[in-house]
Amino acid sequence: MKILGIIPARIGSKGVRKKNIKLLNGKPLISYTYEDAKNSKQINRLIVSTESKEIKKVCTRLGMDVPFLRPSTLSMDDTPTIDVVKHAIKEMEKNGEYYGAICLLQTTTPFRHKNLIDSAIKQFKIKNCDSLISVQKVPNKYHPNWTFQPDGNGFLHRNKHQGRLVSRRQDLDYVFYRDGSLYLTATKTIKNHSDLYGNKIAFIEHKPVFHVNIDTNTDWEKAKKYSRTI
Repeated sequence: MKILGIIPARIGSKGVRKKNIKLLNGKPLISYTYEDAKNSKQINRLIVSTESKEIKKVCTRLGMDVPFLRPSTLSMDDTPTIDVVKHAIKEMEKNGEYYGAICLLQTTTPFRHKNLIDSAIKQFKIKNCDSLISVQKVPNKYHPNWTFQPDGNGFLHRNKHQGRLVSRRQDLDYVFYRDGSLYLTATKTIKNHSDLYGNKIAFIEHKPVFHVNIDTNTDWEKAKKYSRTI
């Protein structure tokens, strides 16, 4: 199975201006994800999807593959990621390149465990699944069994998704959240379901030394601190 690696990078960003190419400890943020992915032995081709000539110029200078510019209509604040992925697949197929799956790698989660990408792809190829995502364990204090929802009348009710009432930490079920570091999805799943998940979702537990998903300037400062120690 051939794997297409896609790094999406648009120029607009409300939280941190031009964050995808902003220098983090001396190098563009996108470089961290690119350097992780370019060393993969499992990704057959790695591309950057952007609408920006400025980002393309930076990426090309750093040796990245930017085979097309996507339409600006696919680079808005509310543009679904799946639409960006579908566009990339279509552009590659126009040139006669067909891939069994895509590996989506977001620049906003720059710090990944060294072997995450190849370990995930190997698992994906073995398992009969629609997708595989990187996850981390939900801290107990945020466990859905211990969350409440306001009812609009000034009262709280147990979260409707929490199921049975659990009193002891030791009895909490294992639950995970997607950490944004990696999404692997079969191309047929993308085309048939128009999402990154499908019905059968496998996972790899990600335990990086540092993790941040950059959305705000506070996140950026945290990432800057982490980057100095890696």
